Amino acid sequence: MTTVYLNGDFIPANQAKISPMDRGFLFGDGIYEVIPSYNGRCVGFTPHLERMQNGLALLSIDAKLTAKDWQQITNKLIADNRAELGDNLGIYLHVSRGTDTKRGHAFPANITPTIFAFAFAIPAQPIADKAKAAAYHVVTGQDLRWQRCNIKSTSLLGNVLHYQQGADQGAQEILLFDQQGNLTEGASVNVLIIKDGVIATPPLSNKILPGITRQILLAILAKHTDIEIQQREISQAEVLAADEIWLTSSSKEVAPVLTVNNQPVGNGQVGDLWLVAQQLFSAHKFDY
Repeated sequence: MTTVYLNGDFIPANQAKISPMDRGFLFGDGIYEVIPSYNGRCVGFTPHLERMQNGLALLSIDAKLTAKDWQQITNKLIADNRAELGDNLGIYLHVSRGTDTKRGHAFPANITPTIFAFAFAIPAQPIADKAKAAAYHVVTGQDLRWQRCNIKSTSLLGNVLHYQQGADQGAQEILLFDQQGNLTEGASVNVLIIKDGVIATPPLSNKILPGITRQILLAILAKHTDIEIQQREISQAEVLAADEIWLTSSSKEVAPVLTVNNQPVGNGQVGDLWLVAQQLFSAHKFDY
């Protein structure tokens, strides 16, 4: 039985109980993070935690835990669960506003946040090898989610519906575009395109989640290469004409896209620049 963390205690997973009056259940009123770890080493722990703390502040939720507290929780979950789950673990951190005695839309006063965390097995870390790359086939769609996508809220219904929209078309992801026809992100990923050796990705705004893998990748490329990187609006026409398209997330790292709407991206093969990016990401991802 795996060990989880709930409101100050480390307990067997089958003993974890949360009230149905919890606002996370009733309203999706909470914040979460997923931090990958390999052989006990986390990828991007600090930026993941900073994003979570920023989200909690935007929702006026005070978890009353320091960075050191979160690190200790994460380390213990890794240590307690490696024997059963293996060396490749995702750590899920979840904070809801807490449990009230009644259901009301307004934030209740003087309730204690619910803090829950658990470990789960994830695949082995990606390898910078074109022949072994987990490549994706995607479709496109209009972004119909709410306008606060920069908050990593537990209210993921909009993302789920878009992800299913892609799955119903036989795709593994969907690329979303706003009402002006500009790229935002995917249902569960950030997106970068490459044209003539230049990398472009949408700028951070309320329209996209500030992805940690995206953040780390851009920092690594800026530090270790002279590749031009543009953060700007990107039209659908540019996406469809790209030489390469990458998806980034904590679980995918840097994933190449082979087709969009059943049409090949570039020559339809994993690109040369992807190989450079994944090699560098693999070498430096534990620096953050």
